[in-house]
Amino acid sequence: MTGTVGIKADFLTSKHKRDIERIALSNNLKLHYFTDTADMDAVIGQCEILYGYIPPEKLRQAASLRWLACASSGVEQYLGEYLYAAPGVILTNSAGAYGITISEHIITTLLMLLRRIPEYYDVVHQHQWKDLGRIRSIYGSVITVVGTGDIGTAFAQRAKALGAAHIRGVHRTNKVLPRCFDESYAVEDLDFALAGADIVVLCVPGTKETEHLITRERLGLLKKTSVLINVGRGSVLDQDALMEVLNSGKIAGAALDVTNPEPLPPEHPLWNTKNLIITPHVSGNMSLDITCDIDVNMFCDNLTRYCRQQPLKHVVERSVGY
Repeated sequence: MTGTVGIKADFLTSKHKRDIERIALSNNLKLHYFTDTADMDAVIGQCEILYGYIPPEKLRQAASLRWLACASSGVEQYLGEYLYAAPGVILTNSAGAYGITISEHIITTLLMLLRRIPEYYDVVHQHQWKDLGRIRSIYGSVITVVGTGDIGTAFAQRAKALGAAHIRGVHRTNKVLPRCFDESYAVEDLDFALAGADIVVLCVPGTKETEHLITRERLGLLKKTSVLINVGRGSVLDQDALMEVLNSGKIAGAALDVTNPEPLPPEHPLWNTKNLIITPHVSGNMSLDITCDIDVNMFCDNLTRYCRQQPLKHVVERSVGY
């Protein structure tokens, strides 16, 4: 076959490029690594395949596009006007590449909250030597994981290994969950899954169905000692209600790697909310080597499948959003 593969992926190592180039060469594909905006404007119209982080607005110029391989797990940025105008284009994501890095981020922020590290940071910053008293553990806890894909499952496996007593999995589709989950709940039964949880972890994508999934009323179902972690999308959570329950001490703490909006404006009250850890959407990204390796391996596998006219993996169902 013949065609051009356009790539915008600054995380690629020389080995990654060799792996991609080996498949392209054996299938008569041309590779073009975009260097800047002008370069992309000049070449993108010739590309049959695009891989990496392609600015959504550039897709208007991709007249020859047949497959967009997104290097991220979330693809909502491509599901608006830019890609719907070309319904024949296959869209794949990189779900499966981020389980290790994001689950470790969840564990990190969760332990910080349970062991009151943000509070101790303030104490030490004031040059005080003070014991704040009781802390809590993942061991023996009841955990509700909302979203049981690669990231939610990777976290549940690690939490179970650390001694979590009971892990509930909440999911959209009727599927059998891995053994790390002790109970399975449909989204319709989310209220029951939240009641009594010590820890709630949100790992769902940003779609119309998940917007404000965690409402003010559902935050009210949590215990005063509960903590909440969100690594999905900021739109999943009623952020104003979260600030209220944190500032009033109605839940013990939260960690947000995603906010609404992003970037979070400097004057936003979320910055000054009590018992809240904020990270600037860095739980995933391509900052961990194994994430990059898995992502490239997934693309290479799909590129081979594409050249052989075999079904691709990780195809996004546009109407659902993932």
